[in-house]
Amino acid sequence: MTDEELRKAVLTALASVAPELDEAALAPGKSFRDQLDIDSMDFLNYVIALHEALRIEIPEADQRHLTTINDAVAYLRRRLSQPTGS
Repeated sequence: MTDEELRKAVLTALASVAPELDEAALAPGKSFRDQLDIDSMDFLNYVIALHEALRIEIPEADQRHLTTINDAVAYLRRRLSQPTGS
């Protein structure tokens, strides 16, 4: 997947928990939890949406890498490039 496809997957997952999402106003390097006032349950639903869309496991310990758009894209790129079972 390209970075743009990963970015779209992240934004789609975010939109599923924050329908008021304005992509143009979202700073890609800043925590979207702060920008969108996402609580812990919404964040978990976002992680689940990414898991389902991309069919990858996202360990709880790695969820801290998913709090900005830029970090999420970088993390997902690394996860998708790892051999299955890693």
